[in-house]
Amino acid sequence: MFPFDNSFARLPPRFFALLPPTAVGAPLLIQLNPALAIDYGIDPDWLASPEGVAILAGNEVPTGAEPLAAAYAGHQFGHFTPQLGDGRAILLGEVIDRGGIRRDIQLKGAGPTPFSRRGDGRAALGPVLREYLVSEAMAVLGIPTTRALAALTTGEAVYRETALPGAILVRTAASHLRIGSFQYFAARRDVEAVRLLADYAIRRHYPAALQARSPILALLEGVIARQAALVAQWLLIGFIHGVMNTDNMSIAGETIDYGPCAFLDRYDPATVYSAIDETGRYAYGNQPAIAQWNLARLAEALLPLLAEQESVAVAQAEQALAAFPALFEAAYTAGLRRKLGLITDDASDLALGQDLLDIMAEQRADFTLTFRSLTTAADGDLSEIRKQFIDPTAFDGWLPRWQARLFTEPDQPVMRHAVMRQANPAIIPRNHLIAEALEAALQRQDYQPFRLLLAALADPFSDPPPGSPYVLPPRPEQEVRQTFCGT
Repeated sequence: MFPFDNSFARLPPRFFALLPPTAVGAPLLIQLNPALAIDYGIDPDWLASPEGVAILAGNEVPTGAEPLAAAYAGHQFGHFTPQLGDGRAILLGEVIDRGGIRRDIQLKGAGPTPFSRRGDGRAALGPVLREYLVSEAMAVLGIPTTRALAALTTGEAVYRETALPGAILVRTAASHLRIGSFQYFAARRDVEAVRLLADYAIRRHYPAALQARSPILALLEGVIARQAALVAQWLLIGFIHGVMNTDNMSIAGETIDYGPCAFLDRYDPATVYSAIDETGRYAYGNQPAIAQWNLARLAEALLPLLAEQESVAVAQAEQALAAFPALFEAAYTAGLRRKLGLITDDASDLALGQDLLDIMAEQRADFTLTFRSLTTAADGDLSEIRKQFIDPTAFDGWLPRWQARLFTEPDQPVMRHAVMRQANPAIIPRNHLIAEALEAALQRQDYQPFRLLLAALADPFSDPPPGSPYVLPPRPEQEVRQTFCGT
């Protein structure tokens, strides 16, 4: 059974709507995450049994659960919507993992709630499988993220542009508190609720803030620091979130809500995949600036708690937000150094890395393969790295600067090689591979491509066999140029 220990449900009733999931017709377990279940103190064999599947599908409410849909607001593409909320997700409850961390267990696609806004509250199979693949890949890559405990089909159709197989994702998270959670109450001038939510967030995610002179300011600073580090990790792996609305930004500092997300093939900072991002607001290279903009919205919601005088509160918030660029740059530069095989620090390292990225953009070089081939280039084999450029002499012009910088490093090739391999994966969830796995599942009820891709993503830092399809970039006819939200 689930060892529930719920805390969010003890907040006042205006924070959520209590309701059970809506039962489905014929649930079928597609994929279970046994290691994650064990980490949460849940028997995976029981979870895969008919009794467990009934709970994962929302057909049975387990003992200790307090199912609810949370309220939140959000800026969506810059426009504020005062009420969003869990329109198709229901939080069953919370468990404590083996590391002592509290984890939400949520059913995504569990039926309509008071926040559904005329939606059906259901999820389609494609987005469920996409989120399972990408969130689990991000976890293995070491990027803070929500996780996938299970994916199921419901035996019922959902209707978007066409009829699609219905599905449920059992998602876990450090919490589902969002910037939009604070905006919801701030928009209603419910300062008491903002304070209760802030106190809850501090106790759950930032307990050290309790010792600060201003715990609320420490909370804001903590969220800013985590988001700066998170977005740096996104850029270092070539990840594009695609829909960085404030309701999709976690207070805990996790990547959440994998809608039209995608990964770079060719490097171009202006890349946009999301079909709904018509202006390029959430392009790959815009993500740091958007994160800071979103954090400013959190600061606005917290202003009444920072100081009695508005001018003092604004000054504190502005000072906290002003730290974001330096925090981001420090995290990004440290990660870029590792990708370049640099162990020591030098003030020129960011410029060195950026110059390589500029050449990659001009030469339409594959982001992942270029950095992966740097690992062998650092050992003296330039054959693979030169293949990544249309005109290899463009790379040749940058190469002596990198080699000169490597020469200033301690002579520790084994350590450098290990650092580079862990910073430069060979396998990422490439968009065309995801598309092929989803097409097989949707068109033929064939989940083998999904499972094979999931297995490959579980070992991204090892060298796969030569010619592995999980490493190769897409051929022109395989390229994915747009991704879709799926809600």
